[in-house]
Amino acid sequence: MAPPRKRDVRASRPPLRFGDDPLLWASWLYYEEGLTQSEIADQMGASRPTVNAYLADARARGIVNISISGDKLRSVTIARAIEAHFGIGDCLIVPAEGGQRSLIDRLGAAAAQSLPDLLHSGDTVAITWGRTMLALANAVRDCHLSDVIVVQATGGTTAAITYTPEACATRLAESLGARFVPISAPAIVSSPEARKILLREPVIAEQMQNLERVTCILFGISSLRPNSTVHSSGFFDSSLQRHGAYGTAVGSLAGRFIDDQGAGLSGPLADRTMGIDLDQLRSVPTRVLVAGGFDKVPPILAALRGGYVTTLITDSATGEGILRAEGVELDTLAPRRRAAEPPQQALARTRIKKFINQPKDAVTEALEGALAAFPDHIEPIGGSLRALRSRAAKPEGKVGVVIGGGAGHEPGFAGFVGPGLADAVALGNVFASPPPDRILSCTRDAHRGAGVLYIYGNYTGDVMNFDMAADLAAAEGIQTRTVLTTDDIASSGAEDRAARRGTAGNVFVFKVAGAASARMLPLEDCERLARKANAACHTIGVALEPCSTPDTQRPSFSIGQTDMEFGVGIHGEPGVTRVRLQTADRVVDQICDRIFEEMRLAPGARVAVLVNSLGATPMLELMILNRRLTHRLSARSVDVHTTLLGHYFTALDMAGASITLMALDEELTGLLDAPCDGFAWRK
Repeated sequence: MAPPRKRDVRASRPPLRFGDDPLLWASWLYYEEGLTQSEIADQMGASRPTVNAYLADARARGIVNISISGDKLRSVTIARAIEAHFGIGDCLIVPAEGGQRSLIDRLGAAAAQSLPDLLHSGDTVAITWGRTMLALANAVRDCHLSDVIVVQATGGTTAAITYTPEACATRLAESLGARFVPISAPAIVSSPEARKILLREPVIAEQMQNLERVTCILFGISSLRPNSTVHSSGFFDSSLQRHGAYGTAVGSLAGRFIDDQGAGLSGPLADRTMGIDLDQLRSVPTRVLVAGGFDKVPPILAALRGGYVTTLITDSATGEGILRAEGVELDTLAPRRRAAEPPQQALARTRIKKFINQPKDAVTEALEGALAAFPDHIEPIGGSLRALRSRAAKPEGKVGVVIGGGAGHEPGFAGFVGPGLADAVALGNVFASPPPDRILSCTRDAHRGAGVLYIYGNYTGDVMNFDMAADLAAAEGIQTRTVLTTDDIASSGAEDRAARRGTAGNVFVFKVAGAASARMLPLEDCERLARKANAACHTIGVALEPCSTPDTQRPSFSIGQTDMEFGVGIHGEPGVTRVRLQTADRVVDQICDRIFEEMRLAPGARVAVLVNSLGATPMLELMILNRRLTHRLSARSVDVHTTLLGHYFTALDMAGASITLMALDEELTGLLDAPCDGFAWRK
């Protein structure tokens, strides 16, 4: 029995301007933005009673007294104004005064607390150097991430300081449990020629290439005051200070000097600096600037103007100074509470439009269309449209491979019939098993004296009907063997693999079995290899919207606008768990974390990949999913041997996708690479 479905009620993360304070977030939305408690519950990913409790606690703790307390209100107001004015994604403001801890320590701690929301498993993180960066690295606690790489953003500096690039990057890697990649060269070399020579060194070239793969960079910024980091590190000596090229410089980030608009300055250091350049920095998806203090206002402002920042973490006095320098007065920023408006009811789909004639004829007419489109691949057996065989000749002594299941998974199952694949397929109605007599017809047709191998998904109706067909075949002297596909790891635990469903991993199992049969291997070996392929496959599916069958033309289940189903099968059922809607990268991360853990993927492993549409998900979105999947596999140093991308095993018109990873050894690789010719897979 499948495990009971669970609802994920974890709250969405608050914007950074609220810190880690759900009471403040709820209070702001209720008292300042005028949202109803139901609207707040939707936005926070919490229940309405929880929101009610948050608001009561906020009053009890003095956060709210008719309005939000002044200091917190000012911090949130500054953060929101900076986000809006500069178009950045997040801004976190810490108090300008903070007791005994220095501003640098408080900024570092705030940035460290934000990392779980900014970093993800498989990321490559670069960090620059300086007092604030070392404070950040020291404050980081275990973020429970895997396959993270920490890259030194620049070469080394003088060891006379404690906050060198090596120290900051090493400490961050230790805190995250990540792999550390240094840059084994000085940050500033003696000449452009020396830089060119160093970049030709294989070790340094390999280290520098990691900067092209950075997904998040944590950086500080240096002003040009005499005791600033850029001076105390020996980076910017007196002779350079007098150089005219740096006369308009207001600060330095990652060893690169910028003017007040954020433009890079081309002086004598430009061709002597080893590390990330400004164009590379600007192309990193997540760019976190952590800096504060009155002297940092001009360089922070320049970095914001230059587009180097996606997230800013600073203090309230610095934030206010940045806004005033832009002519934004805080007195004009007081938020106006809008009147609460009743939420508009979304139009619910009650009937799904389809290109069909009569619902009862949909499967028959679809098969007629398939036969018309692919006459060189498939043909009916004995005039039955639902028992199809390969048009290719089947030599005597070849093991027959028969697959089957319900309609609604197109191009599966019929698309995987042909040379190097299955010999015949038995099809049922939509999401319904084919009857035993139809399976027996396919068995007789595929039999060439060496027995027949059945491969189908682990579903009650399929098991019952194929077993009955096997008994009937045995009575006629035809030996059969059965392999149930069980690749869906969300449907049951690893300790009970036999109870799992067969989903898109079917495709790889069909391919391996078909290749084994084409090699004229005996039935026992074909069965062994099909079982091996099934054991190597691991799949998880996620749905954004339900499917609808031709007969009902209604959604197969209801789902909210901000929800998705995690762990769906291929028959229109809900997932094992309902969770909050997430971005494509975070969906892939959840899938990878589960699959990697069960597969115990180690560096150097080889896999085949299937990114499969469940019906309505277009190729564009599948490619976005594959982008993140490739990144996660690369971060673990896993070799992707083959990638399939598209509609392979669907659930009618379900909006969703599944990801399958198949662990490969030499034997499975050879069978997967063997030629085949089905209308859904040609090789």
